[in-house]
Amino acid sequence: MTDVNRSPEPAAAAKPKQVLTSGVKQIWCPGCGDFGVQAGINKALSDLGISKENVVIVSGIGCSSAMPHPFSTFGVHSLHGRLLPVAAGLKLANDDLTVIGTGGDGDGYGIGVGHLIHNARRNVNITYIIMNNEIYGLTTGQASPTSLFGAKTKSTPFGSIENPENPVGIALAAGATYVARAFSGDPMHMAEMIKGGIQHRGFSMIDVFSPCVTFNNVNTYDWFRQRVYKLESVGHDPTNISSAMEKSIETEKTNWEKVPIGLFYRIERPDYAQLDMTLRKGSLLKQPMPTKQQVNEILDEYK
Repeated sequence: MTDVNRSPEPAAAAKPKQVLTSGVKQIWCPGCGDFGVQAGINKALSDLGISKENVVIVSGIGCSSAMPHPFSTFGVHSLHGRLLPVAAGLKLANDDLTVIGTGGDGDGYGIGVGHLIHNARRNVNITYIIMNNEIYGLTTGQASPTSLFGAKTKSTPFGSIENPENPVGIALAAGATYVARAFSGDPMHMAEMIKGGIQHRGFSMIDVFSPCVTFNNVNTYDWFRQRVYKLESVGHDPTNISSAMEKSIETEKTNWEKVPIGLFYRIERPDYAQLDMTLRKGSLLKQPMPTKQQVNEILDEYK
């Protein structure tokens, strides 16, 4: 029988929402598109509820690479173009970590493009976010690998004579299993793309149009708003690699009059750690260190 005089059980205390901000003030120019990316990452991590102690944000060099600083997660500020080897090493050493790489178009599509290709083909389980402002912002306005043909910059005062890279096409051709694009002017949509990348097991690349308000007066927020459209609004099938490739070259075919954003491609296949004979036993952090005798036995094989 229920005791009507008994005091009700106290309700379980709600778990406090973790604070992802570190208090470090960003150094970006007011209006920089990278603030939108910061908001997108913050929302994605908050929505997923991943403990910040299990998150590492790795950056290279450039304006965009200040991204780890305002977060209270772990962070690594690595070398120019070399954030992916650091990120891959962290993930392969400790599979429990959520590893997010954050860089820029100069960092990732210039000196670091080789690492993009090889991490994509190996399907290393990390998420790579590239803030693509189509210019070198940190060094005050030189042409980058994604600057448009004819772009007049400090290094190309008469207009660039080079065609821009197609990052989405490169990632698709290299074998990335999650490829998306977003726009800093729509951080809520971007957060969904980032969430999908984090949840995906395999190499995830999100190319983000992140306007540089100081040194790029062509590819502005308004310029993109007149051109971007969401792939989901036209019924694009992200499991169809041929359709994804076709959409990746739409900007070139339309002379940048139509710029698709959203999920281009996603497929499930074993990632690098699931296939490697050593990592199949568990991430390196969880494996016992070899004894001196075992090391000597290995070395003896090469005498």
